[in-house]
Amino acid sequence: MIIVMKPKTEKEKIEKIKNKMVSLGCGIHESKGENYHLIGLVGDTSRIDRSQIQANRSVEKVIIVQEPYKKANRLFHPQETVVKIGNKEIGGNRFSVIAGPCSVESEEQIVGIAEEIKKSGASFLRGGAYKPRTSPYSFQGLRDEGLELLKIAREKTDLPIVTELMSPHKIEKFVEDVDVIQIGARNMQNFDLLKEIGKTDKPILLKRGMSATIEELLMAAEYIMSEGNEKVILCERGIRTFEKYTRNTLDLSAIPVIKKYSHLPVIVDPSHAGGLWWLVEPLAKAALVAGADGLMVEVHNDPANAKCDGEQSIKPERFKSLMDKLKKLGKIENREV
Repeated sequence: MIIVMKPKTEKEKIEKIKNKMVSLGCGIHESKGENYHLIGLVGDTSRIDRSQIQANRSVEKVIIVQEPYKKANRLFHPQETVVKIGNKEIGGNRFSVIAGPCSVESEEQIVGIAEEIKKSGASFLRGGAYKPRTSPYSFQGLRDEGLELLKIAREKTDLPIVTELMSPHKIEKFVEDVDVIQIGARNMQNFDLLKEIGKTDKPILLKRGMSATIEELLMAAEYIMSEGNEKVILCERGIRTFEKYTRNTLDLSAIPVIKKYSHLPVIVDPSHAGGLWWLVEPLAKAALVAGADGLMVEVHNDPANAKCDGEQSIKPERFKSLMDKLKKLGKIENREV
């Protein structure tokens, strides 16, 4: 339920309504703009008499929210959310690009790639330190050493780092060392993990599960936001369908649908979606046109010998070519790349 206050309502009257709602057991989520003031009610609203609220002379109207997600709902927050990471942003008119290798393999590799992608216009460095793999015998990442190498690359390039958190036991270390915490597709519905990162103040990149609906993705975001952390960035990375040619099927329609129902920024991962290096460019360009707020692209200096996902990684020179094309496309779409 959302209470829409009349413009220029006195602060005392607003506080009175808020206190009343809290006394009835509801959580409060406020959203303010130049010409609006919304009081979103979170929790059990069954005891609230809608007509009684509507009778208040300071209330413009009361809106019933049908969707199960509240804080992630655009009705609660009409303006687009822009997530700030240091002096950079994801959301708004900016089309931000996160790039880097699937996994950190050495200092020379991660620093070299970081320097190359920065020259080409990337805003963030991605790299896996702790790798979730389908097979327990596959390369699992350099783990703590990989995280230290990411920090070295950040120090040398000033690119904020994005890396995946696998376990709640590492949260304190990630909060201290990482700029954006990634929650991978396999952990999208690890609700205990979502609640724990919701207690932090770190930006969270939440990837859509391989078989998750859009509503399930937004509900996963709601788990994080319900604990107080509203710095959530959604990531469409393709879903599992009957098609076997590509690694996953990129759901481009998810971008405008999410934009319609949620205020959260959404980026696209064309590398995991297609699973083939030559599909990255067309999928990336399509994502920009469809309204995404950015990309996460896998870039490797030697894909043929990469320890994981080499077949979907592009080389730094191809990444530069992609960025040049995205910048031209951005001008047409009135987006800053």
